[in-house]
Amino acid sequence: MIRRTLAVVLALAATAVLAACGEKSEPTAAAPKPQRLSLMLDYFPNADHAGIYDAKADGEFRRAGLDVTIRVPQDPALPLKLLATGKVDVAISYEPELLLARDKGSDLVSIGALIQRPLTSIISIDSGLKTPADLENKTIGTAGIPYQSDYLKTIIEHAGGDPANVKEVNVGFNLVQAMRSKRVFATLGGYWNYEGIQLQRQHKNPKIIRVDDAGVPTYNELVIVVRRETARNRGVALRRLMQALSRGHQTLRKDPASGVAALTKADPELDRGLQREAVKQTLPVFFPADKTKPFGWQSPTAWRTYARWMLRNDLVKQLPNVNRAMTNEYLPGQGL
Repeated sequence: MIRRTLAVVLALAATAVLAACGEKSEPTAAAPKPQRLSLMLDYFPNADHAGIYDAKADGEFRRAGLDVTIRVPQDPALPLKLLATGKVDVAISYEPELLLARDKGSDLVSIGALIQRPLTSIISIDSGLKTPADLENKTIGTAGIPYQSDYLKTIIEHAGGDPANVKEVNVGFNLVQAMRSKRVFATLGGYWNYEGIQLQRQHKNPKIIRVDDAGVPTYNELVIVVRRETARNRGVALRRLMQALSRGHQTLRKDPASGVAALTKADPELDRGLQREAVKQTLPVFFPADKTKPFGWQSPTAWRTYARWMLRNDLVKQLPNVNRAMTNEYLPGQGL
C-alpha cells in the first residue's frame, strides 16, 4: 500500500514537472483556436510599426495561433492608461513612460523592446548648431514632456555648460514650425527617424544630434508592455506574440518594401516616400547591437542606468525596480 501511494505521488510529481516544463517550452504549433490579443500602438501608424504590420500582413500572427487586433490611440497618453484598466491586452509605449507609470502604482511590465535606442533628438535648421555646447544662451523648443526637459539639462551639463543659461519654451508638437519661424534656435523632442528625415527630404539640411550621443543614458525608445497579470496568466500567448513579431521584423529586414506596403495599406494617407526612407534608417535599431541576442532584447544594465538617472532628476519618487519593470522571459529562446 505504501509502495502504491509512493508510486502515485511520484507519478503526480512527474506530471507536475512536465506541466511546468510545458509552460516554459517554446510554442511552435499553432493553437487549436486562435487566441485573441488587442495591441495598441503608441501613436499613429508609422515606420516604427512597419514590422508589426508586416507580421499581420504576412500571416505571422495567424500562424502563431493568434488573432491580433491592432488599435491606434486617439491620444498618445492613452495606451498605458487603457492597458492598466484592462481595455487592451498589449500596448506599445516608451521606457520612460513605463517607469513613470510604475512609480505611480501601475503594475505593468515590458516584455520586449521594439526600438532599441532613443529616437529623441536635438534638431535645428539653418541655426549654426554644431555641437551641444552651442545650445547654451539660446532658446530651445521642447514638446513639454517633463523628462525631455531633464534631457536638455543633462545635455548642457555634459557639454560643460550651465542649464540656467538656456531658455526652454514649450512648443508642443509644433517642433518643425517653431524652427522654421525662427522662434527657437533648436528643438529637443523630434525624432531623427521622422522629423529629421522629413526635413532632409524637404532639403532643409537639418543638424541632428541624438540625445544618447550627447550625454543622456541610452534607453529603449519603444517597448512592448503588458499587465503583470497578463504576463502571469497568458505566458504562452505572449511567447507566440514575440515569435511572430520577431519573424515579422526579420522579413522587414530582408524586404523593407513589404513593411512599407503593409503600413501604407493600413493607413493610405501616409507619405510612402517618407515611410520608405524612415524604415530604411530605422531598421538597425529594431534589433539588438549584440547579434547573439534575440529580437526584443532589453539590457537590464542599461535599464538600471536609466532608472538611476530618473531618480537623480527627481522624475520618480523611488528607484525603479528594473527586475519588476522588464523581462526577457518571453523572447524567442529565453526563459526556458
